Amino acid sequence: MKIREIRAMRGPNYWSIRRHKLIVMTLDLEELEQSPTDKIDGFYDRLTTMFPSMYSHRCSVGTEGGFFQRVQEGTWMGHVIEHIALEIQTLAGMDTGFGRTRGYGEEGVYHVVFSYMEEKVGKYAARASVRIAQALVDNKEYDLEEDIQEMREIRERERLGPSTGSIIAEAQSRGIPWIRLNKYSLCQLGYGRNQKRIQATVSSQSSSIGVEIACDKEDTKHLLEQAEVPVPKGDIIRTERGLKDAIKYIGYPIVVKPINGNHGRGITININDWDQAVEALEAAKKVSRSVIVEKYITGEDYRLLVINHKLVAAAKRTPAHVVGDGQSTIQQLVDKVNEDPRRGYGHEKVLTMIKIDKMSENLLAAAGYTVDTVLPEGEFFALKDTANLSTGGTATDVTDIVHPDNVFMAERISRVIGLDICGIDVMTSDISVPLEKTGGAVLEVNAGPGFRMHLAPTEGLPRNVAANVVDMLFPPGTTARIPIVAVTGTNGKTTTTRLIAHMVKMMGYNVGFTTSDGVYVQNHLLMKGDCTGPVSTEFVLKDPTVDFAVLETARGGMLRAGLGFHHCDIAVVTNVAADHLGLKGINTLEQLARLKGVVPETVLPSGTAILNADDDLVFKMRKDVKGNIALFSMDENNPRIKRHMENGGLCAIYENGFVTICRGEWKMRVAKAVNIPLTFGGKAKFMIQNVLPAILTGYIRGFNLDDIKMAITTFIPSPSQTPGRLNMFRFKDFKVLVDYAHNPAGMRALGQFIQNIDATRKVGIIAGIGDRRDDDNREMGQIAAEMFDEVVIRQDKNLRGQTEERLISLLKEGIEKHPGDTKVTIIPSEAEAIKYAIENAQANSLVAMCSDVVPDALDLVMKFKEEEAKELY
Repeated sequence: MKIREIRAMRGPNYWSIRRHKLIVMTLDLEELEQSPTDKIDGFYDRLTTMFPSMYSHRCSVGTEGGFFQRVQEGTWMGHVIEHIALEIQTLAGMDTGFGRTRGYGEEGVYHVVFSYMEEKVGKYAARASVRIAQALVDNKEYDLEEDIQEMREIRERERLGPSTGSIIAEAQSRGIPWIRLNKYSLCQLGYGRNQKRIQATVSSQSSSIGVEIACDKEDTKHLLEQAEVPVPKGDIIRTERGLKDAIKYIGYPIVVKPINGNHGRGITININDWDQAVEALEAAKKVSRSVIVEKYITGEDYRLLVINHKLVAAAKRTPAHVVGDGQSTIQQLVDKVNEDPRRGYGHEKVLTMIKIDKMSENLLAAAGYTVDTVLPEGEFFALKDTANLSTGGTATDVTDIVHPDNVFMAERISRVIGLDICGIDVMTSDISVPLEKTGGAVLEVNAGPGFRMHLAPTEGLPRNVAANVVDMLFPPGTTARIPIVAVTGTNGKTTTTRLIAHMVKMMGYNVGFTTSDGVYVQNHLLMKGDCTGPVSTEFVLKDPTVDFAVLETARGGMLRAGLGFHHCDIAVVTNVAADHLGLKGINTLEQLARLKGVVPETVLPSGTAILNADDDLVFKMRKDVKGNIALFSMDENNPRIKRHMENGGLCAIYENGFVTICRGEWKMRVAKAVNIPLTFGGKAKFMIQNVLPAILTGYIRGFNLDDIKMAITTFIPSPSQTPGRLNMFRFKDFKVLVDYAHNPAGMRALGQFIQNIDATRKVGIIAGIGDRRDDDNREMGQIAAEMFDEVVIRQDKNLRGQTEERLISLLKEGIEKHPGDTKVTIIPSEAEAIKYAIENAQANSLVAMCSDVVPDALDLVMKFKEEEAKELY
């Protein structure tokens, strides 16, 4: 078996609109294509022995044991690998269960599709599942536990922490989109201008001064003392001499901690002699130069969580510990505690397994114990200095019993320090009694406090504290979204996208838009190249200046990683025609339409899908749309349009020379096509077709008809407005047309336009495209022969797996199918081909060049135009 490719979907995709996180592995079974599972001796027994838990896989049978039944009856190895990939993720603590295995279009090659929780784990599972299947086929030993542990470790490195994850989950539950901004915990909630950011539990609204103060324990303590908040008696020291003076001033027992540490690092508590104190000083100085020495306050350890200056949760924290039974050693007691199903590796479960580390060994030694000591029955022994859940501690929710005075104190502290989210550590004997009565004290104020102890306490009521964060970031009446218009189809996407963006910009929005030639924010080109995939989409949606997004969305990006957004307000589908067929398992027009149909399926229930009623495959997409439907057509007598109008639907049509919006039976004429520059006086019919969904978009967004008319009549086809889309250059004696036509449908549309241009001779420059089917290239040649008196064959810079000779041969075969006497000139270099055509252009002729690298072609043509101007003037 051979893995050809592994791709990770991160948004709505060809395989599932709802399940965004999918691995798509292209797998060649090679000789195993001839060996279904029932033909491999012992395979079933080895599989069930290695994975007895797979009995729960129902598969298409629909009952437990269904997958095993399929294996016994005989199924293909791709299907088995799909189930292995799902099962090993589940065994590693990531329970996920969606899978599909489908043919790729070649014998023995399959798309193996399965869900994941962490992308790198999913990709690892893909490779591991193939290794495991091969070992089962070959009857070889395989260390499954090694894979399971590796996936656990990858997950812990890659996943969001439980606090950040809870905020993201709460945002998702409210329909708020989010983007992870780095490999750590920096995340964006919402899009464009309406975005907010969080990093762990620090928000973009958090005061940087407040965070700085909280990270400096000396400043924190000073401010709290000034505010008459009870804090432990203490001092700041750097040396052993300072330590000695502090102990003399405070007296034992003491706590030693770094001045700017967190998560319990470098802290030693309940120190009662000089040797312990010196060792604690060295540990703290590994974290910070300055060290705090404080009186050790006895009592229970409490964490008070304040969000938006309101106490939302409180928990009593207990350090990792064991309780003796008079028979078991301390190590045995730890092992028994770790058997609790709530404990897991890292943050995978509610509680973390207890590990005997250096801190534990020091505590044991101080008590005269080792891990082999049998602890007396009933004795409580703390294995950590601090009560952090990440080191095996436990938490009990006490929110409902916090005394009102202590609530007031906590909320006041949040304002004294200046933090919108903070965790306040309190030591007291009873949190239900005011601190001044118990002699308790505030130990620390933490910026970015952990939520885990409140979300899933060991005992008591869980508190959805993430909801308080989202409430603070997005108060009632505010929105996290910006309007998104997504444009897809085979031809016309870029022009339609640019026209809509032009219209929206005229209405006063700061528009970000993506196209096949770059990403623009307010008409500033910020990224060059084909920018129609999810990375470019996220670029726009992450921009804090953008308040409206218009996104050209092409097949390549959708196949590579899915869409870069989860929902849009308006989706436009221009058409579906043969293009790129035979790539990435998309072999038919129906499959291509299914892929393009992903975009209208993401329309919000309140949104609208704008579909081409003249295209059968596009019109069919309406069945899967959850929102409203609007149609457009070049024929007002199209039965689909008539029926839609009779039902009160919204549509745009080309009638009697006008582009017209219809609401039910009422017609609202926007403009005459001949007055729309993009249509070249009405001659470019395919451009009229691009105008129709654009005017519908404006109408749906509430723009008035005069503004829509102004937008479409001021949008001038030019290298700056529509690079490579019907760019006409008028030389002294001839014309040059540059266009992006790159498939048979696009060429035919261009041909209809060129047919209406008055020219004594028409010369076309075309190229074969390496990632098209042979028949597509032949058809391109045949269409070119029908359009032009002379065809100049050049070559793309990227041959995409084909040879120059092969592509030229295919185009010539197509040209020869045309009965006319078309002259053929072969000049592989695009620059040389353009130079030849311009230098040999006859009077009143037309040179039309179809270019894939539009900027290069435009630059060269404009250079010739400038040279002509110099000669004339």
